Amino acid sequence: MKSFWLCFVPLFVAVDAVGILPLFMSLTEGLETRKLRRIISQSVITAIAVALVFLVLGKALMDLLGITIADFMVAGGILLFVISLNDVLATEKAQQHTVDPDSLGAVPLGVPLISGPAVLTTTLLLSNSYGFVPTATALILNILLAGGVFFSSRIIYRFLGKTGAKTISKITSLLLAAIAVMIIRRGLFIILDLEIAG
Repeated sequence: MKSFWLCFVPLFVAVDAVGILPLFMSLTEGLETRKLRRIISQSVITAIAVALVFLVLGKALMDLLGITIADFMVAGGILLFVISLNDVLATEKAQQHTVDPDSLGAVPLGVPLISGPAVLTTTLLLSNSYGFVPTATALILNILLAGGVFFSSRIIYRFLGKTGAKTISKITSLLLAAIAVMIIRRGLFIILDLEIAG
């Protein structure tokens, strides 16, 4: 159970459902309820499928390329830090683009907004630390939770307001930056230990 929560919290921060909410609202503005539900379902299924495929094949790909977990921890941590720093400093979560409503659920909502670089990197690192089952369970629940947030988007956004949603987004991005620094630190310690032992 402890392993599950150690996986759930970083993934909750990485998915950042509330942070994505303003963009989701702008992309789906004016759509009828039936189409909105289909888009949300499509985004959740796409995000889960992509993340699980990466979780299963990511380690094999690393072995093929000769990348160690410590290398990936440092590189992934830097990537997470840059992503979180960009979110903290950006005036908007993302720029609004014209998208096709039929593919909106898959791209950009499913990938890369829900299952983006932060989620994929965090998933692989957590799997190495806590195992496949706790990581996969936490991953699926977080993506389903994001879908629940989208289903309740109009109520949540009315309650939080634009300023509240942005504030929560900035706080979660700051937490993600702290997690990124921790991952880099652990990766460097592993590399240094291997160098000393060698």
